[in-house]
Amino acid sequence: MTHRIVILGGGTGGTLTANRLRKVYDRADAEITVVDQDDRHVYQPGLLFVPFGLTHNEDIIRSRSRQLHDGITSRQCPIDHVDLAANEVHLTDTSVLPYDVLVVATGTRLAPEETDGLLEAWNHTAFTFYTPEGAAALEQAITAFDGGRIVINVVDMPIKCPVAPLEFCFMADWHFQERGIRDRVQLTFVTPLDGAFTKPVAAAQLGGMLEEKGVELVTEFNTGEIDTERKVLVSFDGREEPYDLAVVIPVHMGAEYVGRSEGLGDAMDFVPTDRRTLQSKAAPNVFAIGDATDVPTSKAGSVTHFEGEVLVENIEHFLAGEPLVEGYDGHANCFIETGFHKALLIDFNYETEPLPGHFPAKAGLPLLKDSRLNHLGKLMFQWFYWHALLPGRDIPGIGVTMPTSGKEFSRPA
Repeated sequence: MTHRIVILGGGTGGTLTANRLRKVYDRADAEITVVDQDDRHVYQPGLLFVPFGLTHNEDIIRSRSRQLHDGITSRQCPIDHVDLAANEVHLTDTSVLPYDVLVVATGTRLAPEETDGLLEAWNHTAFTFYTPEGAAALEQAITAFDGGRIVINVVDMPIKCPVAPLEFCFMADWHFQERGIRDRVQLTFVTPLDGAFTKPVAAAQLGGMLEEKGVELVTEFNTGEIDTERKVLVSFDGREEPYDLAVVIPVHMGAEYVGRSEGLGDAMDFVPTDRRTLQSKAAPNVFAIGDATDVPTSKAGSVTHFEGEVLVENIEHFLAGEPLVEGYDGHANCFIETGFHKALLIDFNYETEPLPGHFPAKAGLPLLKDSRLNHLGKLMFQWFYWHALLPGRDIPGIGVTMPTSGKEFSRPA
């Protein structure tokens, strides 16, 4: 019997899942089809560097289909909806893909229309670096900026790579110092959180770094409107934050077809997913990975990488009629660019906050420490992404679960 496996999304999660599955099943055992609406695979961590002229879109975008191993079918067409009862994916060109196993890997979409006034301000006074087009437009705006108040605003959580807005603050501080106009630029980070980050230990350190770099921190600010005429962010409780240039990370939602697929998603079009097995709660033969899920961890590439091994193992178990493994522990790690050729690294999971020490072991990269070595690690990750992570290779010394070796766990007094 040939298993029909359909993967929706040709980004990080969909690509590494397809490639890992192709290693497990030969063509006679499984037909693997990856569906996406375009053939443009974006290395998303690189978008942070585009506004500062440190990289360009052509350097971080490649063909989706060319990242897939031989024997994987690539379909380029928008998805209309999923019929869970019939085990079918309906595409907008009216074609239908039946499946035995479905993997939802379509990530998140930006929804600026969810904030009053934001679409009117988009790429005029308010910009984002979360898309290639937005990052390129923001580069022009920053290049022309000669002084005033820049507000970096997270409208709501969850978002892709929750440390990226903080990285932008640090990079902007460095950029304007290099230009010699930092004294004419006021940087303000406006967040709906009660601190600089979601994890208290990291939030304390990152908040301290914002203060050291002269970046104002405004917390518990829930943006309800962008007043484009007055150039002001307005919160739901009436507070206002004026800006000369706004860098906005808008509301994130799941893919639109999820909302058109009865029973598949939640109110935000994310897929309710078992946080340890990655099996969806919609149907036993539906799995989800990466930003498309509602699992309570960061929407980040590292998460998708660690989830991928568990996901593929559980697809094998499911097709063999075996119990699934509860193998994913929420493991995530993130390089945080801090400017001046330095970066900080954090590593955590569902139960454990970011801790000092080293990753992945005692002789590894320093954790919760600003260092040039971490900056080099972030730069090297781009090569690792294209040549190891996407192809679905196992990385020696880096497993699915969060390593405890090298971390400095606090001891009771």
